[in-house]
Amino acid sequence: MTTHRFVATQWHNVLGTLPPALSIASGDIVITETLDAGGVDKDGIARSHGPNPMNGPIFVEGAEPGDALKVEILRMTPIRANGWTRTSLAGNVVDPEFVRTLPPRDKVTWAIDRQGLTVALDPPVPGLEYLVLPLEPMIGCFGVAPALGQAFSTATSAENGGNMDYRGFRPGTTVWFPVAVAGALFFVGDCHATQGDGEIVGTGIETAFEVELRLTVDKAKRLTWPRGETETDIFSVGNARPLDQALQHATTDMFVWLTTEYGLSPAAASHLMGQVVCYDVGNVFDPAYTMVCRIAKKWLAGSRAS
Repeated sequence: MTTHRFVATQWHNVLGTLPPALSIASGDIVITETLDAGGVDKDGIARSHGPNPMNGPIFVEGAEPGDALKVEILRMTPIRANGWTRTSLAGNVVDPEFVRTLPPRDKVTWAIDRQGLTVALDPPVPGLEYLVLPLEPMIGCFGVAPALGQAFSTATSAENGGNMDYRGFRPGTTVWFPVAVAGALFFVGDCHATQGDGEIVGTGIETAFEVELRLTVDKAKRLTWPRGETETDIFSVGNARPLDQALQHATTDMFVWLTTEYGLSPAAASHLMGQVVCYDVGNVFDPAYTMVCRIAKKWLAGSRAS
């Protein structure tokens, strides 16, 4: 296993079949510094432009269509003392007739205390002078190149991942992406200091991070949608619009996972999911919405995972 310190010199606003910026062996670790969603680096210098410029792509040796790329999020360290969000809810998350009452969608700055691991409005908004939030790093946009030579904007998401903005993509989480091209061609960026479910103002607290990831090829692990695992849960991710279609994708993938890898019969999977499943909203701002179907591992203790 080798650790690579990847210093990006160009960034991409699509996930697609592009020339690799780095080639690594399966199981290697990559450490890299990301830009914020607008293309600004740790020193406040604009290096690229939005939306969500990505570091990469990273070619992982041995990855072929039909495999999965296993991404372990080992560490996320904030490397800037500030971040930003928008000042208003997105128009599509409120009743249409209510949109005209929303405030302008300006930018507001948040201070990031990298020692105390907190974030706070800077300056405070009247009425929220007390508000200090815990630093809860997450990756907003990451994934692999899609099939058929496509290139998907980093403003949206699909089977290959992309801009899912799920707060569960945090240190300690492992994510699998379906590989569609040789080398997988992995991209990462758009990291948030914290964010509520749904990214309902259109941003998390956008800032720059140093991320540490382990990338491993899982051979012949044929996936349709991204999957993930934490210490306590497994989850399937669906990306689509309308929201019910994203939920359908995530639910179908979880059912397939339980029946093919955990050995449950269709009836058993239905019973289990019907009573213990949890749904998380990843993103309801972007062109494709993200829904997550999640099950606690404690309910799978008697099942077999391959």
